[in-house]
Amino acid sequence: MVKIRLKKFGYKKNPSYRIVVLNSTTKREAAPIQQLGFYNPKTKEMKLDKQSALDWVKKGAQPTKTVQFLINNCKEDGSLNYVKKETVKLSKKAQAKLQAQKAAENSTEEASA
Repeated sequence: MVKIRLKKFGYKKNPSYRIVVLNSTTKREAAPIQQLGFYNPKTKEMKLDKQSALDWVKKGAQPTKTVQFLINNCKEDGSLNYVKKETVKLSKKAQAKLQAQKAAENSTEEASA
């Protein structure tokens, strides 16, 4: 069976990946049938030949979950359609303080009503 998966390269704690078409029985670092592009998760940089990837899927190649996500979120030019989340993570102390303020606001509204 043919798979579309990520092939790791780069150095320690700084991974980069090539998006390749491989036989499922070969090792991750084996010679690919075709290289479709690359993906850097740290910088969110990606270049993918989307048309070739979709052609391989039509031929019966099975993309991994990550590669399927990348294909689905790929623009027509091959770059990643990445939207940065706007939520801010708070520490436990800050969350407790925020909840206390909301509780105080709710109690003052109930008292005035």
